[in-house]
Amino acid sequence: MASHPTTASAARPPSGGPRPAVPAVPAAGRPGGVSPDATGTAGDMTDVTDVTGTAGAAGAPPATVPGSAVRASRRAMRARAAIVTERGTGGRTVLATMRSDPPLTLRVTAPGQVHLVSTAAGPLGGDDLALDIEVAPGTAVEVRSVASTLVLPGSAGGESLMTVTARVGAGASLRFAPEPTVLAAGCRHRMVVRLDLAEDARVFWREEIVFGRYGERPGRCHSRFDAVSGGVPLLRQEFVVGDPEIDGSPAVYGDAGCVGSTLVTGRAPRTVVGDGWAALPLAGPATLVSALGRDAVELRRRLRQGEEAAAARP
Repeated sequence: MASHPTTASAARPPSGGPRPAVPAVPAAGRPGGVSPDATGTAGDMTDVTDVTGTAGAAGAPPATVPGSAVRASRRAMRARAAIVTERGTGGRTVLATMRSDPPLTLRVTAPGQVHLVSTAAGPLGGDDLALDIEVAPGTAVEVRSVASTLVLPGSAGGESLMTVTARVGAGASLRFAPEPTVLAAGCRHRMVVRLDLAEDARVFWREEIVFGRYGERPGRCHSRFDAVSGGVPLLRQEFVVGDPEIDGSPAVYGDAGCVGSTLVTGRAPRTVVGDGWAALPLAGPATLVSALGRDAVELRRRLRQGEEAAAARP
C-alpha cells in the first residue's frame, strides 16, 4: 500500500511556512427553495449521544472539540444514495432518480444541481456509505455539499467507508465539488472513488482533505481514486493520511495541514507548477491538479489557481 500520493504523472507540489491551526472552509450557504423533497427513509440511527460535526446554521463549520478524540455513540449505518439523470424535452436535464439514505440526504437546489446534506453525525467508525451517480448521455449535473464532512471515530470502533461511483455518458457533464473532509483524531476512514467516463464526457472532480480539527492530529485515512475514459485507464491515485512516521516528511506532506486534487477533462498543453500546487497533463484526455495547504482556505485558493492553469489554452 502506498503511503503517499502516487499517480502515473503526478509531482508533489511544494509547501512552506509554519503550520497554523486548520479552519474548516465555510460552506457556500444552505440552499433554499428545495424542490422536490428527496429525503429517503432513515436507517438504524438509534442511541445517538453525540452529533459533533453536523451542520448548524448556514455556513457554520463543524463543531470543534480540542484535545483527544471525541467518540460519537450510535450503531453503525449502511446507506446507499443515488442520483440518475435523463435527457428530457428540448435536451434539458431531468433528475429522474433522487434516492436519499441518511446520513446521505439529497436536495435539489437549482436546475441540474444537487446538494448533499448530512442528516446524522458521521461518517463514524463502522459506517458503510455509498453514493451512486449516473449521468445520462447529453445531460449535465453538479453535486455539491452544504458543509464540510467531519469523520469521527465511532464508539464501536472499526473503519468507516465512503464510496462514490460515477458513470458519465457520451456528451454528458459532471461537476463534483463537495466541501472538505475533516479527519478528526482517532478516526479510521477509507475513501473510494470509481469514475467511468465516455470518451467525450466532461468532468470536474475536486477532493479536499483536512488533517484534523483545531489543535489535534488527524485520524487515519486511506484514499483511492480510479478513473477510466472510454474503457482505458485515465488515473490511478492512492494515498494515506495519518501515519505520524511519514506525514511530516518533506517528501510527503511536510508542514501542510491539508491536501487536495482536482481532475478535469481536457489535457493541458504543458505542466505548470506554482506555489504549493501543480497542474499535470495526464496520458489521457485530462489534467490533474494537486495542491497542499497550511489550512483549508489556502488549499482552496491553490487548487483554483491550478484549475485556471489547467483550463488555459495557448
